[in-house]
This record gives sequence, structure tokens and C-alpha cells, in this order.
Amino acid sequence: MRLLNYRGRASLSVGDGAVDIKTASEGKFPSDIQGIYDDWANFTRWAQRFDGTATIEIEEHEIGPPVPRPPQVFAVGMNYRSHVAEGNMEIPTTPMIFTKFPSSVTGPFNEIALPSSAVDFEAELVVVIGKRAVHVPEDEAWSYVAGLTIGQDLSERNWQMTPPAPQQFSLSKSFTGFAPIGPTLVTPDEFENCTDLNINCYLSGTKMQDGHTRELIFPVATLISFLSSVLPLLPGDLIFTGTPSGIGWTRTPKRTLQPDDELVTTIPGIGTMRNRFKPSAALTNQ
Repeated sequence: MRLLNYRGRASLSVGDGAVDIKTASEGKFPSDIQGIYDDWANFTRWAQRFDGTATIEIEEHEIGPPVPRPPQVFAVGMNYRSHVAEGNMEIPTTPMIFTKFPSSVTGPFNEIALPSSAVDFEAELVVVIGKRAVHVPEDEAWSYVAGLTIGQDLSERNWQMTPPAPQQFSLSKSFTGFAPIGPTLVTPDEFENCTDLNINCYLSGTKMQDGHTRELIFPVATLISFLSSVLPLLPGDLIFTGTPSGIGWTRTPKRTLQPDDELVTTIPGIGTMRNRFKPSAALTNQ
């Protein structure tokens, strides 16, 4: 199953088009896609039986984030060996968890304002939680996953590294628009192997990152088990699972995001995000 936030309404992706969920379910499920996650088990049972055809023609720029208002947004640092190596860091022995604030979430085709010239990109697989998870064993963790989507963990590196470092880690990653996700949420059963997905991104036509989720130091099941041992994971929560090597900050010279850049992020089986960048008032006045 593939879930879309289309024109602000919960929709099923069907072929090259979509179906409005509230209309197709005769009001059983809401038009607000965030409400779908609160009734995920019943919704998936209905969706699995649905055999209708697309009634909506998709226009890419009308697609919003598949989880517009997540209760919690977690992210994982240093979760690919290649990324650890490019940062000259040591491989972590436990997941390095930080947060992105929910208001930083934006859609897969939006224009994002740059607060400075020090904004970096990080292509990531994002996990969406489908039911409350508390002290989940690793071998049960995937049963708590609603689906997978694509994300970019954008980061303002100067804020991130402000001493005593890193002082403003979460704030540096939570400027408006710094958590683009989409274009679809895809349930795990749609993949031949949901633990081995390619993820890549191009910046203004140049390939910057290309990795596979099989290379995660702490895989999805481990992350869900670890996080749920500390606090409840809630329906609609996001987990940004980490980025492979190729970020801009570790390059010589550094390659940060600039006005008019286009960042194209792809995971086959989920789709492609295309985000463009513009200067904010702060950048214009620098």
C-alpha cells in the first residue's frame, strides 16, 4: 500500500493516480492524513480489501508530507560506517539519538529557505510508526512500522557546532523546512527486502550520496527496540535512520546548499523528492 497526502487529503496511490480515502471509505476514515495513523490497524485492513481504480490525476507539486504533524521526530547520527569514516569519528556502540522538532517537517517538492550559507544535506530512510510501542523486542519491531518514506536531515552546521559543542544540535536541524519527507509512505510488504534499500541524492545534477540501508550500523529493528525502551513511540512518529557518506560539510572544499540549488533524493520503491532552495531574510542580509 502507498499512502499520499494529496492536496491536504489522505489518499491511496493507485497506479498513476490516487483515490481520496474519506470518499472511498464513505467517511469511515478522515480526510486528514494524520488521523489515519491513529487508527492504523483498521485502516490497513480496509485498504487491503479496497479494489477501486484511481479517480484523481496526480500533480506532483500538490503532494504534501505523508506525516504532516508527527508527535515525535527522532533521528540517528553516525549510523553508516562510511559516514563515520568521512567524519573521522569512532563507530558508536549505542545509537546516537537526537531530535528534529515536528514543525520542521515539510513536503517533498517544497522550496526551502536557507538561514545561512552553512546548510548541509543528509539523505535518509525515514520510518513511520504505526502503533504505540513500549519495550519492543527486536524480533517484533517491524510489526510496529506503518511504512517507510524518504527524508532529508538538513542541518545548519555553524549552529550545530556552536561551543560548548555541540550546543544547539537539535535546533540546528529544525529550522523551518529542515525535515522534508515524502512523496509517499510505503508499507513494508511492498518491498522485496525492506532492510536493503538504495538511497541516493543529487545536488544540482551532481551525485553526492549513494548508499544502501543494509549498511546501517543499527538497523531499523534495533532502533525501534532501543527507543521504545526509553519512552513510548506513538502512531505517526518519525525516525530518520541516518545518512550514508557524501555529505557536503566533509568535502574539500565544503559543498553547502545555495540559493537556486535543487536537491533530488530517491529511494527506489518509494519515489523521489525534489527540493529547491531560496535565501531567507537572514541570508539576504548577511
